[in-house]
Amino acid sequence: MNEIPEELIIIAGRYAYPLMLAKAARDAGVKRIVMVGFKGESNRKLIPLVDEVRWTHLGGMRGFLDTLKSTGIRQCMLAGQIAPRNLFTLRYDKLAREMMAELEQKNAHTIFGAVVTAIEGEGIEVLPGNTFMECYTPEVGQLSKRAPTEREQADIEMGLKLVKGTSAFEIGQTVAIKNGMIIAVEAFEGTNQCIKRTGKVGGAGAVIVKVPKAGHDMRFDIPVVGVKTFQVMKKAGVSCLAVEAGKTILLEQEKLIERADKNDMAFVAVSTGS
Repeated sequence: MNEIPEELIIIAGRYAYPLMLAKAARDAGVKRIVMVGFKGESNRKLIPLVDEVRWTHLGGMRGFLDTLKSTGIRQCMLAGQIAPRNLFTLRYDKLAREMMAELEQKNAHTIFGAVVTAIEGEGIEVLPGNTFMECYTPEVGQLSKRAPTEREQADIEMGLKLVKGTSAFEIGQTVAIKNGMIIAVEAFEGTNQCIKRTGKVGGAGAVIVKVPKAGHDMRFDIPVVGVKTFQVMKKAGVSCLAVEAGKTILLEQEKLIERADKNDMAFVAVSTGS
């Protein structure tokens, strides 16, 4: 981005991404950071890194928007996962019910897209998820010591075609391929559950491809890979991981590369040309 905001709201979910974002925003020169969190969802380790914390109810859309406006800050970012199952079990307020009723299709793209539209309708800009995070997005190339084998490279190319080709159906960002066979495709359950399924169905040796879908809105649901995903891949016996260069955030990248090398896993950043 061209101009660094003095103030920023971080709408915080789970895992390490909100923490890394807060540190990166500080390093970039952001002076005031307010965390808007959801009890039972947001990473509380973020609290010492911000200037102020405001809690709101997940599913209470009106209260959520009012909380954002009350900060007086005009730029925000969505960071961290919300457990997918909660979208089915939440107690929605009147505004949230109306928003959901207006959606012909209900998936991560349409639901979070509607949330972003509502936020920006209040005069608050939602910044892309990779803002401030340039140093956490890899360039094209081999990240691990071991390069993909010929078989793994063929599976990577097949996976890339699959993700981009199924974008209209809102499935991806993660697919698992083994010896030219599609083992698993990520739906609403999330990346780690998809990888667990891969190990159960296909056994060891699968290739995981994790890239944004065609036309992906980088303001929400940006691809993120962290230590937890590598732990799940180890248990599933994954042999290779491919992510998209410039569009995937790698949390604690040195640790990820170290784990890949320890497990003899090929780890690469690729370009999809999109």
